[in-house]
Amino acid sequence: QVHLVESGGGLVQPGGSLRLSCAASGSVGIIAFMGWYRQAPGLERELVATIANSGITNYADSAKGRFTISRDNAKNTMYLQMNSLKPDDTAVYYCQAIILYKGAYWGQGTQVTVSS
Repeated sequence: QVHLVESGGGLVQPGGSLRLSCAASGSVGIIAFMGWYRQAPGLERELVATIANSGITNYADSAKGRFTISRDNAKNTMYLQMNSLKPDDTAVYYCQAIILYKGAYWGQGTQVTVSS
């Protein structure tokens, strides 16, 4: 069994910053890819950023230049540094891990609210 736990969400003013973390535990094995997704009320879940085991990253256009994804393979932990936050960034943020020979796993989500 694999468990993903996100943390670091909260309420922040426009222009502020937050750092999300996602820790994987259990029978993790080899994590090929990790990613952050978000879902705002009434909208579909969308990709924010992904990072491969090699360190290669990919960002949604809305995240480029403001968000930075990183991971610590030794700790099976992924991070999302979010700067210059906007009200449109308000959503539940989910982490995903794709584990070799096991499949995709999701965390329970962490709420990010950007509001003055």
